[in-house]
Amino acid sequence: MGIFANAFTWWNGASWGTSLVTRMRGEEAGRDEAGNVYYRHRSDPARRWVIYAGSNDSSNVPPGWNAWLRGTIAEVPDKALPPRRPFQREPQPNLTGSEGAWRPSGSLKAGARRPTATGDYIAWTPDQE
Repeated sequence: MGIFANAFTWWNGASWGTSLVTRMRGEEAGRDEAGNVYYRHRSDPARRWVIYAGSNDSSNVPPGWNAWLRGTIAEVPDKALPPRRPFQREPQPNLTGSEGAWRPSGSLKAGARRPTATGDYIAWTPDQE
């Protein structure tokens, strides 16, 4: 699709309409570590949106910014939330369907073999009267 990809698709980044509305009516509220840019509407600050740096996947939004987007907190996360504590892990995007996804030990993708049946299983059968 090339140059016209964003005219008809939303999954390749911000569409032309979103970019136009962002320039006309939005003001930048902040940026996160991943490069996502967050905006609020100039006349209605309750309207908020994000322009993703990479793929349009909402699991790429950190928890603090997710709370801001949903209106759970009024101020941007840097002002409204305390700093991250040492025991808290870094947020991680959803890895389902990727090579980094968790696979159980018996999964064919994990390269392991399933253990053979041990014979200790007894199938349930209804009582015969």
